[in-house]
Amino acid sequence: MIVKKLRMKRSWSQEQLAEFCGLNVRTIQRVESGNKASIETLMCLASVFEVDISTLTEEITVIDKGSEDWKKLPWWFRMSLAGSRSKRSATIAEFIMILLGFVSWIVIEPDTFITPFIFLFAYLMSWINRYGDVKQVW
Repeated sequence: MIVKKLRMKRSWSQEQLAEFCGLNVRTIQRVESGNKASIETLMCLASVFEVDISTLTEEITVIDKGSEDWKKLPWWFRMSLAGSRSKRSATIAEFIMILLGFVSWIVIEPDTFITPFIFLFAYLMSWINRYGDVKQVW
């Protein structure tokens, strides 16, 4: 849900949003952490943010590469996500690298250069995914 993004965009605290919506702060916290919200809660939030309910329930998958936040990120992070525009595709790339590493280990041999190299890339991709989580890029 994009409730937190909409709230942060308006520089509101969770308490302020709860007051504007007539909801409990704990409800706002649950919704922002990804828990399901009732239709009444969604209607209140949609009204306050002046958006459709469908906007509140859609998943954010695209990174806004034109934003100032994106430009502030390190160059190595931006380059690593050049073809990957969502957390899901970055995570899939990580798992593919792990799978390729195991296939290489079984089919080729673990001593060859390629197997550790693939596992190194899988590790780097997982580190990049965690960095994106910490910086709230997704």
